[in-house]
Amino acid sequence: MKLSLYTDYGLRTLMFLAAHEGRHSIAEIAAAYDISRNHLTKVAQQLVNEGYLESVRGRGGGLQLAIPASELNLGSVVRNMEDLGGFVECFNRKTNRCVVTPVCGLRHALRGAADAFMQHLDAYTIADLVGDTRLFRQVFSKRKPKDI
Repeated sequence: MKLSLYTDYGLRTLMFLAAHEGRHSIAEIAAAYDISRNHLTKVAQQLVNEGYLESVRGRGGGLQLAIPASELNLGSVVRNMEDLGGFVECFNRKTNRCVVTPVCGLRHALRGAADAFMQHLDAYTIADLVGDTRLFRQVFSKRKPKDI
């Protein structure tokens, strides 16, 4: 199973904000990870809409966690960011055109694997992913200016 870049950026954003106090701009987060600011803007908007982040406009504004990192469940975030219904064609009854679906066991085997994957993610919070916030922040501070 592979998570989309969209979900990856969402998780990175939550982790960055969990490790850094206060508000931070999308530009700052994008530069820290060397990722697309435009793509991150779309991701951040969904994180705000889902209630994971607060967004403040203007001078002194930026993004910050709306929920403590220790209460942000990884499985829940991934479910809200990722389209798991499109894992394989037969997961979606409306668009499924596979002729062997009625007699095929693949869908059930893959559904079980996807469920087990998500259940495993449910055991973690964003705080668990960051660990020692001081060490997490140090990774960013050790990068050379040209990297940021």
